[in-house]
Amino acid sequence: MVFVPIHVKIITCNNEIIAMKVLTLSFVALLFSVSLVTQAFAHTTVEVEQFEIEVGWGIEPPVVGFRNDFVFKITEPDENPGLKVGVKNAFKSMQATAKFGGVTKVLDIGSDPRPGHYFSHVIPTKTGSYSIHLEGEINGTPIDIDIPVEDVESTAVLDFPPTSGSSSDQDVAALKSAVSSLQQEVSSIKSGSGIDVSSEGAAYDYAILGLSIAAAAIILAVIALIKRK
Repeated sequence: MVFVPIHVKIITCNNEIIAMKVLTLSFVALLFSVSLVTQAFAHTTVEVEQFEIEVGWGIEPPVVGFRNDFVFKITEPDENPGLKVGVKNAFKSMQATAKFGGVTKVLDIGSDPRPGHYFSHVIPTKTGSYSIHLEGEINGTPIDIDIPVEDVESTAVLDFPPTSGSSSDQDVAALKSAVSSLQQEVSSIKSGSGIDVSSEGAAYDYAILGLSIAAAAIILAVIALIKRK
């Protein structure tokens, strides 16, 4: 990647305003790229004292409108060092609640034949972020924790051939829009608005920081889009 040197000289506050715009757009691009990277969340594992709790989807990636399961794996150390054993009857005094935004649903938990493995049938009806709240106790140990699970995606993730309105196309369009806005602000710093430019001042520092963040964000976003295809 080639970086074009940009010279900034502060004569009025306009330089700092433009530089701050670049920095703001760069953070937006970074947040967008991070949201793409973190969509592949897979199972999440947390530890509460001696217990290890793993939560996720039975079928991944989870797709809106298709039957799936929230799956749980709860283990504790075995008598043999280094080994773990499944916890039986883990939900005897513990409740699992699915959360989507401000909507919640208490789950009916079923036991898998394997010790320590549990599940709950569900059909996700909206795309986005879900989490599981566990509350109660396991063999006398208090449990009160939120555990995020992988985001539910639209059917576009499984479409073949892909439709023109797939989520990937929308992500690419949004990324192009962010890059275009960033390029316009860079042009303003380089030669626009009658601003004299050199390499000194806070505006220069803001601009360089912003462009560095933007470059990293674009790379992350491109990698994420490639992995999703």
